[in-house]
Amino acid sequence: MEKNDELQVGVITQTHGIRGEVKVFPTTDDANRFKKLKEVILDTGRERLSMEIEGVKFFKQFVILKFKGYDSINDVEKYRQGKLLVTRDKAVRLKKDEYFVADMIGMQVVTDTGEAFGFLKEVLATGANDVYVVSRENAPEALLPAIKECIKNIDMESRVMEIHVMDGLL
Repeated sequence: MEKNDELQVGVITQTHGIRGEVKVFPTTDDANRFKKLKEVILDTGRERLSMEIEGVKFFKQFVILKFKGYDSINDVEKYRQGKLLVTRDKAVRLKKDEYFVADMIGMQVVTDTGEAFGFLKEVLATGANDVYVVSRENAPEALLPAIKECIKNIDMESRVMEIHVMDGLL
């Protein structure tokens, strides 16, 4: 699987006010990173636009963005539901044992006893710890807490996650 060179950081939910600002639902685990972003790629589904960020404000769980050159509600109305992406070189630097979710999806999941378990379908951010949703053949999806007792190893090179099936997990 090819590494994706773009990572999603948010989705435009609606316009904000009449001066061209948009309300963004952040899909990054640290919304404060928007303060450091100078530009984003707006993927409307039909086209991809490079947008220069002129202003950043925070409102509840949302980020309010103002794009340079877009000064009226009419300029930005059409971008509702647009995805905001950054190129990997502008993405936050990862610490040891941190990975981009986009790179983990689809990786094979095996048990610490060597059995094939399934494939990583999605990662849920719950607040306390992430939860890995694993699709399994002929079995219901498994929800695995992203804790050291359960997730033994993640090998990004071979795209394999080794897990320990804790008592009561399934």
